[in-house]
Amino acid sequence: MMTAQDVAALKERILNGYLVTSEEALELLKVEDKEQLYQMADDIRRHFLKNDFEMCSIINARSGRCPEDCKWCSQSALHDTNVEVYPLIASPVAVAQARDNAKYGVAKFSLVTSGRTLSQTDVDKSCQIYNDIRKEVDIHLCASMGLLNKKQLQQLADAGVEHYHCNLETAPSHFKNLCTTHTIEEKKQTIQWAKEAGLGICSGGIIGMGESEAQRIEFAFALREIGAESIPVNLLNPIEGTPMHGTAKLSDEEILTTFAMFRIINPTAKIRFAAGRADISHMMEKALKCGMSAALVGDLLTTLGSSVSEDVKMLTDQGYDIVK
Repeated sequence: MMTAQDVAALKERILNGYLVTSEEALELLKVEDKEQLYQMADDIRRHFLKNDFEMCSIINARSGRCPEDCKWCSQSALHDTNVEVYPLIASPVAVAQARDNAKYGVAKFSLVTSGRTLSQTDVDKSCQIYNDIRKEVDIHLCASMGLLNKKQLQQLADAGVEHYHCNLETAPSHFKNLCTTHTIEEKKQTIQWAKEAGLGICSGGIIGMGESEAQRIEFAFALREIGAESIPVNLLNPIEGTPMHGTAKLSDEEILTTFAMFRIINPTAKIRFAAGRADISHMMEKALKCGMSAALVGDLLTTLGSSVSEDVKMLTDQGYDIVK
């Protein structure tokens, strides 16, 4: 088992550019003094990212009727949920929300659409929405539109989109237990095409879906392997009507340890709070000090997030510098 001295020595190596191995990461999980682990993650975050904190926001640009069978998702047509259903939103709606978020210092804005992918018609409409936003709002643009093909991803890049979001969702060894209608290899292909189109990669997923601690480590390494620059970490919201309803929530220690290990394994990435923050509101200050450097703010896809102004106040009170 690693001693306190071993942990300190490993941290210094990471600060000097070393990337931990999976064996070292699994040993870190065994460290009894979790506070040392959390401090290690925060030291790494401050070294590489200073006190910079990035906020992003999303709009649910097309909702429901997804043909995929992802067990966690309320938007699957295979699950009996009360999710709202509508086609691709009108451009003025997206422009107005992007403008509102930019006023509060939000750096990135993304259209997020339900479904396996988009038709070419909806890709064309989305690109027009992005063009409209660019004309009126000073904000970086992102997209989350499923398994698009290489040509469509290039089309988004040409329309001014800078980052593409495609979650791996969980450890590769666990994915098949949660979704059977597409594979993690298909996700990796989409991510590779997005990179070839010059898009930055945002990819993370959900913890608390029955994966083991070791699989969370596997997940973090899979994200490092694909070159994820931004890693959103969602806490499972076990929505009624989905197969995940009734799933027991992770303990505070499991959540904080996951945040810390994702930072230690991905030292320069933006480790991003995403859905499920209400579950850790009682320990948000401590969670921030586990290596987190970004957050998805405002209203989330099908659950309500905290308001942007409240997030800004919380972050500045904790000494973070909001960056655009």
